[in-house]
Amino acid sequence: MSTDTEHVEEGDETPSSVLESWADWYHLPIIGAVMLFMFWVRTQSYDRFVTDDGTPALAGVDSWYHWRTIQWTRENYPRTMPYEVWTGFPDGNQVGQFGTLFDQLIVTVAMIVGLGDPSPETLYTVALLSIPAMAALVAIPVFYIGRRLGGTIGGIVSIVVLALSSGSFFSRSLVGQLDHHVGEVLFMAIAVLAMMVAVRVAEREQPIYELVVDRDRDALREPAIYSVLAGLALSFYIWVWPSAVVLIGIFGVFFVVQLSLDYLRGISPDHVAFVGAISLGVTAVVSTVLIEDPGFSVSSFGYVQPLTALLVAGGCLFMAWLARTWNARGLDRRYYPVAIVGIIGASLLVMWLAIPELYSTLVGNVTGRLLPLNPSTGALTISEAQPPDDFTGRTFDEFGAAFYTMLAGLALLVARPFLGRELRAEYTLIVVWALFMISMAATQVRFMYYLAIAVAVVNAVFVADVIRLFDLDIRPGLDSLRGIETYQVIVLLLVVVLLFAPLLPPMAADNTTTWERGQNTGPSGGAMTWQEANHWLGENTPEPGNWGGADNADELDYYGTYDPDNGYEYPEGAYGVMSWWDYGHLITTQAERIPHSNPFQQNAVSSSAYLTADSEERAELILDAIAAGESPSDQTDAELESMAEDATHEEMRYVMIDHEMAGGKFSPITQWTGPDYDHYYGTNDYQVGGDEQGLPAPNENYDNTTIASLYHDDADGMEHYRLVHENDDYAFVGAMQIGQSIRPHYSLEFSRLGIDTGWSEVAETYAAELEEARANDEVYQGIGGAPMWDAEVVSTVKTYERVEGATITGQVDDEENVLADDATVTAEVELETESGRTFTYEQTADVADDGSFELTVPYATNDELGVDDGYTNSSVEALDGEYDVTVGEPGEGGFEGQIEVPETAVVQGDSVTVDLEQVELEDPDEGDEDENGDADDENGDADDENGDAGDGDEDEAAGDENGAETEDE
Repeated sequence: MSTDTEHVEEGDETPSSVLESWADWYHLPIIGAVMLFMFWVRTQSYDRFVTDDGTPALAGVDSWYHWRTIQWTRENYPRTMPYEVWTGFPDGNQVGQFGTLFDQLIVTVAMIVGLGDPSPETLYTVALLSIPAMAALVAIPVFYIGRRLGGTIGGIVSIVVLALSSGSFFSRSLVGQLDHHVGEVLFMAIAVLAMMVAVRVAEREQPIYELVVDRDRDALREPAIYSVLAGLALSFYIWVWPSAVVLIGIFGVFFVVQLSLDYLRGISPDHVAFVGAISLGVTAVVSTVLIEDPGFSVSSFGYVQPLTALLVAGGCLFMAWLARTWNARGLDRRYYPVAIVGIIGASLLVMWLAIPELYSTLVGNVTGRLLPLNPSTGALTISEAQPPDDFTGRTFDEFGAAFYTMLAGLALLVARPFLGRELRAEYTLIVVWALFMISMAATQVRFMYYLAIAVAVVNAVFVADVIRLFDLDIRPGLDSLRGIETYQVIVLLLVVVLLFAPLLPPMAADNTTTWERGQNTGPSGGAMTWQEANHWLGENTPEPGNWGGADNADELDYYGTYDPDNGYEYPEGAYGVMSWWDYGHLITTQAERIPHSNPFQQNAVSSSAYLTADSEERAELILDAIAAGESPSDQTDAELESMAEDATHEEMRYVMIDHEMAGGKFSPITQWTGPDYDHYYGTNDYQVGGDEQGLPAPNENYDNTTIASLYHDDADGMEHYRLVHENDDYAFVGAMQIGQSIRPHYSLEFSRLGIDTGWSEVAETYAAELEEARANDEVYQGIGGAPMWDAEVVSTVKTYERVEGATITGQVDDEENVLADDATVTAEVELETESGRTFTYEQTADVADDGSFELTVPYATNDELGVDDGYTNSSVEALDGEYDVTVGEPGEGGFEGQIEVPETAVVQGDSVTVDLEQVELEDPDEGDEDENGDADDENGDADDENGDAGDGDEDEAAGDENGAETEDE
């Protein structure tokens, strides 16, 4: 069919010329339509990510940090953030795969739209829409890769498969997913396409060493240009995602395979080696320019990218030289690949000896990302970095039958030379690359979004070969349509059904098509839950640098640039926030405070050590060791004391814990430092419908952890921590059964169950019923479909302040010997959170032989300090304004007094003295029998008032239900 339409005079077009023009260009409107569909289907829920007050609402934790780096780039355009001091306290961190070309592209578009000065609203809008736009752009390289493999029809099939796939690629490219994953996919596809073109041009033009020596520019120009472009495409991919070094490794494997095949077939390896040397050489040069973090981390711009590219480029030159030497010596060609494998093994051995850090990085990434051999502990605590439980089931959910037709396409591609068809280097490239995409997806489930491209483009081979096998001519044209036989129509329909039916109704499961999933997306529930706590933190705590009135906040510009070369030293008044690494980016972006650990998994070990510490004393030693610049893990207390000797002003001031840390995430937290998770739960007997059943539940080891002591007990009995805020949003936390799975530690938010989320009569009722169930060792079944035991109602996020603690001192003059020899002193105060939940803090200590005592308490009875003073504006207040201090046993003779504890004493560690009087101590268990108690004297009246609110102790028990200590836990 002719494609020459250049000489047709205007106005003289014939029907045949129109059809021929359509045959040449019909794919363009189809590509455009598919791209529009891909953009539209991903933006259906746009309105859910735009808030009335302009506050960002994004679909993932990493999205929040990309918003941070995009804002930073906007303020410092065109530079991207190199080093971040607003995370990883007290060290800061290289942001690596954040602050890359991905952010620059988004900000550049915003600059154009905003005429050089985009408003925050414009920047946010462009950022939201850029992700679906990049996803739509992926269709362009996918089409041309598919076209090179299976013609125009193959290219169209590829983009339709991509457009209808509703798996990881789709979910990670929806509006609100402000993450670099879609940028990775786009630039990987471009890099693969560029390399395909470059090796094909090299096969056609056949550059060899002699042409290089002769400087034959005419012969070398075209393959050199395309090789440079391939190197630039690979460099851009690395610029978007530093860990794209994996594609350098994949290309390295391809060159080893292809150069060996060429030599075995009697073809000069020079042709393809020329491409490898130039393209990877360009990549080495560009990635050297990008170096920001000298070292061997693959997640930031360091030495790994240029060194790996140089190794591959040098390897291509070496293989071409070795082939010539092999020929010169007349050696058997069959042993050439064996020699190459041996040399690679020897090279790795030399690397292991000479550059062990580079060796560990390369091998660790091969076994942890490329091949499902040895995932790290850190990776296994990231849900997206875990291998899929059922790989075949997951691939069918992601791609339907298209994954299996892709496997058939790979087989057909490999079989082409055995069927008398040409074996092109670009076919080998696709086979090697696609096999690695399968392996990567089997290693880490997140890489399913890469596999989507491979599935799409290799199906072009499957369709093209089916068309070829059954002699189907479906090119546009009336004659070709008239010539199609019935069996050919049936085959064509079967192919269409096989590829697309599982992705479309009615075969697709409910809510699994792209348009249905696009309608149902929304902001991250976890991020929005943390937003309340983080906004409170940002508004009610001093800016970093201002703690304690240091007035150094101007040294910590949120959009500033900092030099990490000699280690950044935070100014006096800066402080950190301790939490689990999952929430570090949210603390940075929503609260503008500095977390200790973050989703870079920086300081995950020390965070785990702190959160699982089995005493307050050990937890404090860990924080002091961190302030001394150490990285504590599982050291003994004596070792921690030694590590903490050089502690500086760089202190952790706040601790934030959410329901998931105490629930489902507790197991991953334990994996970093040990003991193993099973150390923290045991089997107890519970009543289930009148029968007794052994069920796993939290044990004493769990109760002693920092997480439990703070989150469940409201720091009851602790000296240096006080609750300062809790979300007015509650959850069930404890042991429970979810479906068929029994969880010793789990949580269910009220919002997930359709329950009013705030503290209300409903929440109090649930709390009381759960308390009764715990007291009777019963399984509570008041929540349909979720039996639970040893559970309670707790706020979704709690924030604690680390304080010196006020010391209450006193003297007991026991002239009448009413006290036992081992008498203890108790101080307690009733507190109320902003949401209206009440709880009681209690501290005890032994009375010395001379009658003196002292005990340290973290809660103040007034609220005299605030942000302007350089301290916290706590939202938890004492109800009565005094601590009740008692010595002796309830119901017997003893001593009692009241004392105010000012907030300055709590923050600065001052002492206050309480005066005690001898009284008959009230027994709270008898408070219900005699509500008025002993009214003989004023002290008795005071006792009665305390006893009334002893019914107050019933409130205390209820308060304990809602976030305080329970012995059964």
